[in-house]
Order: sequence, then structure tokens, then C-alpha cells
Amino acid sequence: MGEAPVREDYTVTRSAEYVGSFAVDDCPLDEQIEQLYTQMQLFKTCRKRRPVSLKFSIKGVKMYNEDETTLLMAHALRRVSLSTARPSDAQFAFVSHNPGSLDAQLYCHVFQARHARAAQFLNLLLCRCFQLSYIEKHPEEAQEESVSSLPRRTPSLLNHGFPLSVSALVSFRRAPFQGVLLGTKKSDKISNDLHNGQDEAFQTSSPSLVRKKAMRTKALCSGAYRSFTFTPIKQRSVQEQLSASQEKEQTKISVQRSRMPSLAETEEALAQAVWCWAGIATDSSYSLLADDVLGSYLICPHPKKPKCSSLTIRCPSGLITYLVANTRKGKFLLEKCKTEFSSIAELIDYYTETQDELPCLLSCARVNHCYEWEENTSRQAVKPNKSLHETKRRSTHRKDWV
Repeated sequence: MGEAPVREDYTVTRSAEYVGSFAVDDCPLDEQIEQLYTQMQLFKTCRKRRPVSLKFSIKGVKMYNEDETTLLMAHALRRVSLSTARPSDAQFAFVSHNPGSLDAQLYCHVFQARHARAAQFLNLLLCRCFQLSYIEKHPEEAQEESVSSLPRRTPSLLNHGFPLSVSALVSFRRAPFQGVLLGTKKSDKISNDLHNGQDEAFQTSSPSLVRKKAMRTKALCSGAYRSFTFTPIKQRSVQEQLSASQEKEQTKISVQRSRMPSLAETEEALAQAVWCWAGIATDSSYSLLADDVLGSYLICPHPKKPKCSSLTIRCPSGLITYLVANTRKGKFLLEKCKTEFSSIAELIDYYTETQDELPCLLSCARVNHCYEWEENTSRQAVKPNKSLHETKRRSTHRKDWV
């Protein structure tokens, strides 16, 4: 599908057809997912559709008309509870509260994509928004290589390429001077002493005003004082060191920024980022996975075999990790499974449709771990794994949606 169009505000725009919305019952999360898929199957035969443009960012999801001139729907990301898709029917959907609504009623908004891959891509975009939003709100749980550091050096004239000889002019310092002015006649001994000491700092004792004398004798024509702390050779050496240090710092910052998690990725890279929870530390990824939907998964290096990958699945009994072995033919094979695959993507697609030896099907749905059921942003977000008894302590108005 190529690269998704990305603007400066990291908003990705994709086209789809809006099919409709339906209310979501208040029930446990796993039952809710089953209800969503059942209702989405009924929408498959709906012929009344409207072409729209969907805009994704870590701030939320917006739906415009086909020409992107009229805003039809807008949902803050914190008010979107989960995202899912049914690639077999090229359907994409997300669950959220109505904007401005204070009640606990959730609605599922269903969209028809052009084909299965387009539906998967829409779901991956929103899932990636969930992850990036979590990283933004919990920077302490981000991977070390994903955290960029800004330059700590305070900007100065030197950092902007100005020579050291300008410092006296800018700060309006009076030049301390001892000796003779250029152009005055003195003995050869003094002249030789000045020539031999050009690599040493000028020796000064008492300040005096020399500008008028310098201008009268035409020894100082530029209107600026020279620096009395660096000789030309030392000045050139320091300037070269500063330039090299700046180039090295800029290169380091560029590399760090390139490693920052981004929404501007190709379909393959975006899928890999979602599957690997890119940007989030491994321990935090396991913790979040345990609170996600049934069949959600994480791909990461195997804990006992770092050179091999592992597939961790949230099953009814908890998290189960499978080794992804590489065969001699270059194929991928799940531990205790017989089917071989030419790529990880092919493996994921297969076990999304076929259970085989796995305890459950892999699910493309993902929970927004920064979800907030309240419209008021001053209240702390409630994670989906909270029980009804626990949440009633905080508010008697909340309906537990999981």
C-alpha cells in the first residue's frame, strides 16, 4: 500500500466508507469483542455507505466527508476504548463514547475498506496511535533507545559560528592593554618579544581606554576590539573543536530522532511496530498485554534464546510464550506446531484465521490503555482491567465496560 500520507502534525489520512454505528452492551471485554464481531457481520450486507476520509493522530480520530471539507465526527483518543478489524470482510471498527457525552454508553463505528489489507492498515494505524499515546503519557516506561535527549549546551556566539574576536565588541568590554600599539615605533627588542609570544596569552595588568588612540593612529580600523584571551592559533584550534563537537552532537540527535516511534511508516513497518509494541519497554509490554483482549500478542526476542523470536499470546489461562524457530530452509515455525511459514507476517495471518495447536485465535483487536471513560480530563484514567467493585469506589456513575 506504500507509505501513508503524513503531515507535519503526524496526521495520517486514509479513505474508507462509513457503514454505521451501534450501541455496545455493558459486559466483560472478551464478551464484548464477540458481540462486536457478530454485529459487524450484520453490517456486511448494508448497502447504504458514505465515502469518508479518516484522519489518525495521537490526539484522536476525525472523520471528514470525501472532499475533506466537512467534519462529520471527531473522537479524542482517550475516549476511544479499542480498535479492531475483520480482514475477511474488509471491515474496520473502533469503540468510543459520543463526543461531549457524560454517560457510560459506548458505540461501535464500522467502516468498509477497499480490501482486506486496507482494513488491516486502518486498524494498525489506530493501534499504533494507542501505543504512541501511552509512550507520551508514560515516558518512564519507554525503551532507552527511543528516548531522545536535547542538546544541553547553552547557545552562545561561539555555537553560532561567530569568531572569538567578536566577543569583546558584543560585550562592550574595555580592552586591558600593556605594551605598544601597532604602527608605533619602538625598539626591535619589544617587537621581537611580541612576535615570539604570539602563542601565549597576552599579559595584562591594568585596564585603559585605547580605542581613541587606536583610531587616531589608524591601528584599529574595524571598530572592534580583539580578544585578549586567545591568540589567533589558539582561537582557530578552539573554533575547530567547537565545530567538530557540534557536528557530532547534531549527528547523534538525528540518529536518536530517527529511532523515535512514529506514525509515519510503511504498512510492513507499521505492522511490525504494533506487533512488537515498539518504543515500550519489554516488561511494560508484558504487563499491558495481560490486560488486553483475548488473543492479543507480542513479538519480541525469546527470553532464553535472544537470537530467536518469541510469540507471547494472552490466552484464557494467562500469557503463554512460544518460540519462533528458524528451519534450515529459512522458514519460520512455531514451537510445538507443524506448519511452516516464509515470513512472520504470513505466520500471524494464518493463526488469525486458524487456531490449530494454539489455545485461541490471534486477535487483531487492541485495547487503548490510556482510555478514559469520563469526559472530564482532570480525572485519572481507569485501566480496562479494573473490576466493577473497585471502580465503584471512585464513582457511582460508571458502568464497567470490561
